[in-house]
Amino acid sequence: MTKLLCDVYKSRKKDEAYLYVSRKDGLDKVPEELFELFGKPELAMTLILTADKKLARTDGEKVLQSIDENGFYLQMPPARETYMLDLFCKLDKE
Repeated sequence: MTKLLCDVYKSRKKDEAYLYVSRKDGLDKVPEELFELFGKPELAMTLILTADKKLARTDGEKVLQSIDENGFYLQMPPARETYMLDLFCKLDKE
């Protein structure tokens, strides 16, 4: 099983946008154009990422693959309709 020490940055410009990168490479492989959209990254957390790791809006395998191929994984906020539906369903279960 592949493990990766991963830094997760949150965006100051885009609410609920996160950028995952390997701790080893840092932000070196992230294109400059992305920072124009994302803004100055703010470190949110560091975690050990594995393929079977369950994350809030994705899974470890998808993140690992993107970091391997692109040097980063960008998690954008959910579509507003989906987000509101998720909130409604969550409240309905309580």
